[in-house]
Amino acid sequence: MTTPCIDYAREHLEKHGYEVLVFHATGTGGRTMESLIEAGFIDGVLDLTTTEWCDELVGGVLSAGPHRLEAAGRWKVPQVVSTGALDMVNFGPYDTVPGAFRERNLYKHNPSVTLMRTTVEENRRLGEILAGKLNEAQGPTALMLPLKGVSMLDVEGQPFRGAEEDEMLFNTLRERINREAVELIEMDTDINDRSFAVAAADKLMEMMRQHETDAKN
Repeated sequence: MTTPCIDYAREHLEKHGYEVLVFHATGTGGRTMESLIEAGFIDGVLDLTTTEWCDELVGGVLSAGPHRLEAAGRWKVPQVVSTGALDMVNFGPYDTVPGAFRERNLYKHNPSVTLMRTTVEENRRLGEILAGKLNEAQGPTALMLPLKGVSMLDVEGQPFRGAEEDEMLFNTLRERINREAVELIEMDTDINDRSFAVAAADKLMEMMRQHETDAKN
């Protein structure tokens, strides 16, 4: 649901000589990325798809656990974070969706994957969680908000488009982020717009260069 964004950003970073590892937001992917950051293999993190927190909060099947979004901040690794796919919780086939969620906005992505739109209240909690994690960061951190949609399904004409839900997410982040520790960047695009991806990659490269300069000094 955020693949175009990731592809644009990866291509832009590779064009500038960086080796890019892509981690899929499947629970395992998030945990693997966090562990490699902890082990010192990662110089910068473009954490655009934070959807694993939806599954951790609501009870989906692709949670990366409660420590997602902590490693980069703890180890002072430059990070650019966004709200990719925070509109959805992941479940398996439709008949495996818990009964309590059957009346929610569900989308059959394919026979094996059913997606559920996050609610206004869930987006408030997600905003609080992300802000709390980022405010603890010890290194360079930026948060980028795509104001016209956080996934392929959260744009005009698509089934998860939710202006109220997104506004709650964005407003909570605006209110909770410590502006002295986290740079907040807002763009009037959806997350899969090439301009958003390139801006995110450029911001990360800028932060990495400055971080390297500071370390040498």
